[in-house]
Amino acid sequence: MKVVIPGGTGQVGAILDRALTAAGHDVTVLTRRPSKPREVAWDGRAPGPWTDAIDGADVVVNLAGRSVGCRYTPANLQDMMDSRVRSTEAVGEAIARAAVPPRVWLQASTATIYAHRFDAPNDEATGEIGGHEPGVPRYWEYSVRIARNWEAAQLRADTPHTRRVALRTAMVMSPDRGGIFAHMLGMVRLGLGGPVAGGRQYVSWIHDHDFVRAVLLLIEREDLSGPVNLTSPAPLPYRDLMRDLREAWGVPIGLPATAWMAELGAIALRSDTELLLKSRRVTPGRLLDAGFTFDHEHWPSAARDLVGRVRSRA
Repeated sequence: MKVVIPGGTGQVGAILDRALTAAGHDVTVLTRRPSKPREVAWDGRAPGPWTDAIDGADVVVNLAGRSVGCRYTPANLQDMMDSRVRSTEAVGEAIARAAVPPRVWLQASTATIYAHRFDAPNDEATGEIGGHEPGVPRYWEYSVRIARNWEAAQLRADTPHTRRVALRTAMVMSPDRGGIFAHMLGMVRLGLGGPVAGGRQYVSWIHDHDFVRAVLLLIEREDLSGPVNLTSPAPLPYRDLMRDLREAWGVPIGLPATAWMAELGAIALRSDTELLLKSRRVTPGRLLDAGFTFDHEHWPSAARDLVGRVRSRA
């Protein structure tokens, strides 16, 4: 299978590239700064020589977009919007022009599109799209707007011969350096892995092995298109997630943090508190309906697996 991954040098792209290559598939990564074999230069904005990689490919998995690991200033939020929408438009144009278009286009989206809520989970059929929740910072709406525009750019593309899927992906947990799991484990190892702002906010997550397996299912299942939630069916409150991670690592105590302490920490890390404080209670309705079974459905066992892999690499 010939697979093209625009924006495939980030954490999630590296997970997918590594797994597909190990399985014997022909993977090409589109990146602004190619430095390795199988990497092709693109700018993420306009067609160019890189479109030759898409013509004749079987699958495109577009993961391009500026990282959310930054301060949510107006300039950075606009850059997040532009990098996601323009790269999606560029990929859509390349597919539309292809003499032999790919049979499926998996397009990154995000579980952040759903409303901040505690009372019930969000699946694809009954979930509430966010943006108008009372009592949350107004700029959180912009993250939802980014997600909506991201998906709309794929829908606008003139690709009648290519099936399209929007991957509403939760936090992908892997032992790779620089990822969200590495950040959380680092907090635990410093004794800072306690609840933040009470810890009631839900965290949606997916183990890296299940992420790859879900992507492969979506490639093969021709009856699946549109938005699909890529997340474990068992989201859990942040305080429970960190407690289970502390137990997996063997640290008995994690200092709690208030919202204002989290804000100071986010400033120091050049990140934003929305990543910590928004309650993302998202479940994978369509994956479950399609018969997908999770190897790592619940967080305690997933945390133990990830911690074991970190220790085996040390």
